Amino acid sequence: MKLVLIDAFAILHRAFHAIPPLTNRKGEPTNAVYGFVSMILRVITDLEPDSLAVCFDVKVPTFRHKEFKEYQSQRPPMADELTSQIEKAKDFLKAAGIPIYLKAGYEADDLLGTIAKKGNFDSVVIATGDKDILQLVDKKIKIYMPIVGLSSAKLFGEEEAKERMGVDPIQIPDYKALVGDPSDNYPGVAGIGPKTAIKLLEKYSNIDKIYAHLEDIEPNIRIKLEKGKSDVLLFHRLATIIQDVDIKIDFAEMKKWNIASPDVLKLFEEFGFKTLSERVKLVGKKIDEEKQGSLF
Repeated sequence: MKLVLIDAFAILHRAFHAIPPLTNRKGEPTNAVYGFVSMILRVITDLEPDSLAVCFDVKVPTFRHKEFKEYQSQRPPMADELTSQIEKAKDFLKAAGIPIYLKAGYEADDLLGTIAKKGNFDSVVIATGDKDILQLVDKKIKIYMPIVGLSSAKLFGEEEAKERMGVDPIQIPDYKALVGDPSDNYPGVAGIGPKTAIKLLEKYSNIDKIYAHLEDIEPNIRIKLEKGKSDVLLFHRLATIIQDVDIKIDFAEMKKWNIASPDVLKLFEEFGFKTLSERVKLVGKKIDEEKQGSLF
């Protein structure tokens, strides 16, 4: 059995910038929703999930913002044209029977990590445009990531994730704590760059072991690590995806989705998605035929 989880804002944001402006009959923007639906159709076609769920961020400070005031503070506000499409995306998901998960104080990443780890599935795939989620990759969990806009996507297992990041998936929070992350606006350890961080992690595996062996590290690097110790532990917490968020998870509900439901087709009429209406009908027909075939 396969569970596919979708990182809503990561896909919506990418879609908003990848798809030219579109509007419905009311003049409301719909390009992000169009791209979001297109990506979900690609996910269903390519990955053939048994279960589906989507995780959203909540627009309130998380524990990361509370621990580090500068966290993501450099990011510009979400464009009004994108913000206005979030509820439309949720309307589509509800029409398709795809469960939505969100929780104040946590990022979608934390919910994705929690659901992925708790589910009793043969495999789990997370669809996202956020490379931070590569830290969740293991023998069961893979990441499905758009590569160029939304026109192509790549499946990242353990080998692909290491090739992309330079370290094993489990080491990504350690790596980010050492070198920093401009997108989340924390600096890492002053003077420690990617090459040094990778060498340290290759030899000592993680932050704790690096600091347990400070006396074995060459003086100029040891001094930098000593000065940055309090910060690096904080940055490690910021970089680590929480995998035990207290949320109620209904795995049975994740099996009940219907991408070509009458409610979806009615909603697409309102959105003006004629092409997508035909695509969901084809995908729905294929799914029905496969289900019928499995009975014989």
